[in-house]
Amino acid sequence: MATDQVETNRANETPSSLQTKGWALDEWRHHQRDGKGLARLGALIEHLSEDDPAWIELADRASLERQWQALETLANEKQDDDLPLYGVPFAVKDNIDAAGWKTTAACEAFAHCAEADATVVARLRAAGAILVGKTNLDQFATGLVGTRSPWGAVPNTHHPDYVAGGSSAGSASVVARGLVPFALGTDTAGSGRVPAGFNNIVGLKPTRGWLSTKGVVPACRTLDCVSAFALTVEDAWAVAEVAGGYDEEDPYARCNPMTAPVGMAEKPRLAIPETLEFCGDTAMQAAFEEARERLSLLAELVTIDFSPFQELAALLYQGPWVAERTHAVAETLEQAPASMDPSVRTIVASGYGYSALDYFAAEYRRAELARHIQRVLADVDALVVPTSPTIRTLVEMAEEPIAYNSEFGTYTNFTNLADLSALALPAAFRDDGLPAGITLIAPAWHDRALATFGKRWQQQSGLTLGATGRSLSDVIPTESFQPIEPSSTSIRLAVVGAHLRGMPLNFQLTTRNAVFIEATHTAPDYRLYALANTTPPKPGLARDDHGAPIEVELWDVPLARFGEFVAEIPSPLGIGSLVLADGRVVKGFICEPWAIPEAKDITSLGGWRAYIASLSVSNDQETDA
Repeated sequence: MATDQVETNRANETPSSLQTKGWALDEWRHHQRDGKGLARLGALIEHLSEDDPAWIELADRASLERQWQALETLANEKQDDDLPLYGVPFAVKDNIDAAGWKTTAACEAFAHCAEADATVVARLRAAGAILVGKTNLDQFATGLVGTRSPWGAVPNTHHPDYVAGGSSAGSASVVARGLVPFALGTDTAGSGRVPAGFNNIVGLKPTRGWLSTKGVVPACRTLDCVSAFALTVEDAWAVAEVAGGYDEEDPYARCNPMTAPVGMAEKPRLAIPETLEFCGDTAMQAAFEEARERLSLLAELVTIDFSPFQELAALLYQGPWVAERTHAVAETLEQAPASMDPSVRTIVASGYGYSALDYFAAEYRRAELARHIQRVLADVDALVVPTSPTIRTLVEMAEEPIAYNSEFGTYTNFTNLADLSALALPAAFRDDGLPAGITLIAPAWHDRALATFGKRWQQQSGLTLGATGRSLSDVIPTESFQPIEPSSTSIRLAVVGAHLRGMPLNFQLTTRNAVFIEATHTAPDYRLYALANTTPPKPGLARDDHGAPIEVELWDVPLARFGEFVAEIPSPLGIGSLVLADGRVVKGFICEPWAIPEAKDITSLGGWRAYIASLSVSNDQETDA
C-alpha cells in the first residue's frame, strides 16, 4: 500500500494492519476505545503468518471474539483506569501458559493444552490486553541464539543472515517488527536481554520474584524470570508494573521491601568493566565505544574489576545449575530424546553428572561472589556492559552451536545468580548496520531506577525503534517527554529548606536512597518564614491566601525509609500535603502556627536559597564596612 493511502487510513481510522504496525502502547490505548477495536485486531491477525518462524501459534477470529467479549464484560464492571491495556494486543513466549492454548516450549513431545493462564498472563488480561500469539524460542528456553527449535530459526530483524538471539527470539522479533507493542519472554541466563540487543528493542529483566513464574515451564526454577520486550522503556516498565506483584502461589515470589532507590541522580555514577571481551568482533567493540562516549555525557563513568562477575557467570553452565534444567525436562529427555534439539539434549543431559556435593560447593562459591558483587555495585548506581560481545550468522551458529552460544552469555549469565535487576537498551548501531545494545545492571529491586535512566538514555539517543523505522518522537512528541510517573513504592516529597541539594540536611534524603526529581514551585498561596533559634537554620512554610509561589524540590523517598526520615523532623516542622503550581498535591514540609510570630517573613525572596544568599551578601557588606 502506498504511503499516501496509509495516511488516508490513519485519517479515516480504518482498521488496518499497516496502520497499526509499529504502534507503541499509548497509540494502541488511544485507538482501541473508538468502537473499532475488535475489527482492528482482526485486521492485525489477518496479516500475521503461521509460516513466520517467530510464531508457534496464532489467535484465530473465534479466539479474538471470545477475548473481546470477556474484555467488554470487564469494562462494564471496572473503571477505565482499571483497564490500562484495554484492547492492546500482545504475545507471549511459548513456555508461558495461556488458558486454551498449547504450551510447547518448542517441543512437540512436551506440548500440552494449558488449563489456566500463567499469573502474568492473567494479570495482563485483567488489565484489558488481548493475546494474539505464542512465540518461538530456543527449546525449553535453553540457548541464547533463537535457532534451537523445530519451528525453525528466527532470523534477525535487521539482517536475515544473522541470529535473532534467544531464547526469547520470537517475542523479540514480533516486537521489533512492530507487530505487537509488547511481548513476554523469560530470562534465566540472558534470554530477555540478548534478543533485545540483537533487534534494537528494550528488554526488561526484572528482579527475581517480582513477576510470578507460576504457569511458566521451568528452565532453572530458582533463577527464572519473566521478562518484558517493548519498543520503549516507558512501555516495558508499564507492562512490568501490570504483570508484576507478589503471588502467594509462586513459592519463589518475593515482596518488594520498598527500600531501593526509584531513580538516579542527574549525573549518576556508572561502572564499566576495566577489561572488555568482544570475541574479536571489532564492529561490536566500536559500537560499544560510541555508546560509552554518549554515556559519558549523562553519567560519571568508573571502571571496575570484572573478574568476579566472569567467574560467577561460568558457574551457570559449567556448574550444577545445569541439573535444574535436567530436572525440568527429565521426562521428555528420558521418554522422547529424539524430540529434543541436539544441542539442548547435550546440555540438559550433562546435568546427570553433578552430585549434591557439587551443588553445595558451587552454591557456597556463588554466595561469596554474589556478596562481593553487591559490595562493588553499592558504590555505583549501575553497571553498564555490552548486551553481547558479538553476534553470529545462522551458518556460523550451525557450525559451533554451543561455543558461540556461550559467547553471547558473557555479560548476562551472572545476573540472576547474583540476584540483580537488568535493563537491555538499544544503543549505537554497528558499522555493518546491525544493532548493538547495552545493558544496565543493578541490585535487586532497583528496576525502576534503571528504567528512569533508561528512559533518559532513549530520549537522547536519537535511535529508531526496533526495525520499524520510527523514532521515539513519532511515538512520544518531544514536548511530552516526562520522567516516569511517581512510584507506588515511594513517597514524592517537597522540600523547601535545609534538605535542598547542597544544604546541610540533604544527606538525610540521600542516605535513604531518595532521588531528586525536579525543582518547581508551590501554588501562589504560601508564605515562607525563617524560623528563630534553629540549628542549622530552617524555614517554615505556611498556607496563606495572600502568599506567593515558593521554590521547592521534589524528591522520591523509598516508602520503607519514609518513616525514618519523618522521625528526624523536629518541632515546629512536620509533614503535610502541599499544592504545587501545576495543581499536583504532594507531601511536603509544613510549620506549626505557634512558631510563626517569632519567625522572619521571607516570602518576598521566593525561596530558601535566595534567603541564604541574602545572608551572605549582608555579611559581606558588614565585613566591608
